[in-house]
Amino acid sequence: MTVPSATTSLKVALLGCGVVGSQVVNLLHEHAEDLAARIGAPLEIAGIAVRVPGKKRDLPVDPALFTADAAGLVAREDIDVVVEVIGGIEPARTLLLAALDGGKSVVTANKALLATDGASLYDAAARNSADLYYEASVAGGIPLLRPLKESLAGERLHRVLGIVNGTTNYILSRMDETGASFAEALDEATALGYAEADPSADIEGFDAAAKAAILASIAFHTRVTVADVHREGITDVTSADIASARAMGRVVKLLAICERHADGISVRVHPAMIPLSHPLAGVREAFNAVFVEGQAVGQLMFYGRGAGGAPTASAVLGDIVAVGRNRLSGSRGAGESAYAALPVRPMGETRTRYHVSLDVADVPGVLAEVAGAFAAQDVSIRTVRQEGHGADATLVLVTHEAPDEALARTVGWLRGLDVVRAVTSVMRVEGGES
Repeated sequence: MTVPSATTSLKVALLGCGVVGSQVVNLLHEHAEDLAARIGAPLEIAGIAVRVPGKKRDLPVDPALFTADAAGLVAREDIDVVVEVIGGIEPARTLLLAALDGGKSVVTANKALLATDGASLYDAAARNSADLYYEASVAGGIPLLRPLKESLAGERLHRVLGIVNGTTNYILSRMDETGASFAEALDEATALGYAEADPSADIEGFDAAAKAAILASIAFHTRVTVADVHREGITDVTSADIASARAMGRVVKLLAICERHADGISVRVHPAMIPLSHPLAGVREAFNAVFVEGQAVGQLMFYGRGAGGAPTASAVLGDIVAVGRNRLSGSRGAGESAYAALPVRPMGETRTRYHVSLDVADVPGVLAEVAGAFAAQDVSIRTVRQEGHGADATLVLVTHEAPDEALARTVGWLRGLDVVRAVTSVMRVEGGES
């Protein structure tokens, strides 16, 4: 790696110029003097790879910088930093591997690639003594990954619990605040630009699962991929679920939950009821928040805008400053830490609690049969209440903690009981004792 002098500009290759990439360009131009002072050398955009170079763009750069030859841009010997904001697995993986193998610093916001095949990038970075920074891949503009990697490097973390997808948090917030159905809240989120035309990555939990894999990898010094993450989305959350949570003094959130156990770790994404007293319960609209628990530090929370062009670009610029400083000094930032190599426990072994609503026949012995189904799987019931009478009778039960596999078997058993007309709601309960 050639070390630039303080008078030589650091040349940046930008891959992608969509919502985030455009904001990166604008911020690099707007704050050029401040960024140069912070790094010790000016930043220069040396090229921008896009699919349609000739497209008219209202950006403060020479149109001649746009190119369709991303591979050629990355291969240029004068490039110091490659910034990738195109997303997806390919061609991003091939381009970033080429950049790292060329000794270039890499800044990426690509959560999907990191969660699917981060190992190849980490290995290439280590092999070539190159920087790989990716703060913007989780929680947008919230400073989160670097504090986990560096500020908390001496800490033994037990749990990372977070709301890491703004679209689903907006939908669930609107369902709670206005009584809207899932479909109505999704339509509103789409109209406001919070949800994509195809919202499946958000509402089915894929986006949050990728972020959970990255968080768990850092927190527990273990390589975790998205395939290791148990994932459930919010498409089955109903207005009745929201109302039931409210009756219990709780609220429904899509949570990414990463936990360390005596015999390994667990990583999961699913909707859950949390108490209104929990700090995450008050996170509304499209905001993100991550709650971290450590042995010595206790409890910490990181909160802010988890998406959007400007907040995400802010995180990208923070990484550019960091790798720029490293490049000037001829050093390298903290690399991957995966020494622990802890096993990832399957969801069935993870201990959790269930909230179950049953449409039942209002006849003698119903509660005894239902309780028998729980007892048969060694699942203890914490609370039970009946709502309505006769044909409208509903039993609402909350269990004590038990292995998820046993809880799922219990629900299956309940569905086969003659006295149970329907299992109308099943949702996990996190935090608190209610």
